[in-house]
Amino acid sequence: MRIDLVTLFPEMFTGVFGTSILKRAAERGVLDIHYTNFRAYATDKHRHVDDTPCGGGAGMVLKPEPIYAAVRDVWATTEDLAERRCTIIFDPAGEVFTQKTAKELASYEQLILICGHYEGFDARIYELADRLISVGDFVLTGGEIPAMLVVDATARMLPGVLGDDTSAPTDSFFDVLLSYPQYTRPRTFEGKAVPDVLLSGNHAAIARWRREQSLLATLRHRPELLPRAKLGAEDLMFLAKQDKVFLRES
Repeated sequence: MRIDLVTLFPEMFTGVFGTSILKRAAERGVLDIHYTNFRAYATDKHRHVDDTPCGGGAGMVLKPEPIYAAVRDVWATTEDLAERRCTIIFDPAGEVFTQKTAKELASYEQLILICGHYEGFDARIYELADRLISVGDFVLTGGEIPAMLVVDATARMLPGVLGDDTSAPTDSFFDVLLSYPQYTRPRTFEGKAVPDVLLSGNHAAIARWRREQSLLATLRHRPELLPRAKLGAEDLMFLAKQDKVFLRES
């Protein structure tokens, strides 16, 4: 997958994309990451990319000309990907980014992420975007941190990024539910033991225990997710028993 980051601060990505899993994915050619600094497309001698808002108000607004020129340049140099790309702007009005969104974005061959700054974009810039995405109900200094988050989560969905391609399906939210608890050696630590079932060698029992723990964690911490999960008869029976337990405890 090709990732194009249209940003004023490409240096912000060095640490995140230059280490660990994302670095190895880039070295193996699974990710092809490019940076376009839209300040290079400003037309005045001082390279201004922002201006005061029309009608007055605090802060500065990003001008349309540099961003349009930068994005169109990326489009032109990757014309062969035109039918398999998605151009994204980060905005509070956008759809909230979830694991489902990451799976959808992983189906593209190119993502173009436009990272804003200051008080926001000139409204005409939004016409460049295929999707608006929000990473939550809070305010950040710019779009660089959301872009890092989206690239990291989406990259995990691509074959060859993780050391074991069976890892991603066990992540929290992959199938809506939270993940089950994990253990490693030592078998006992400060009086707390690894559950016997995980050491039994009975793979069917281990799979069922993990499923039940995933259901239990979701019921306890994020019950609003359960209606969206694909639940079988065994799952529903287990949850019905847990509801009774919770009622007695309360």
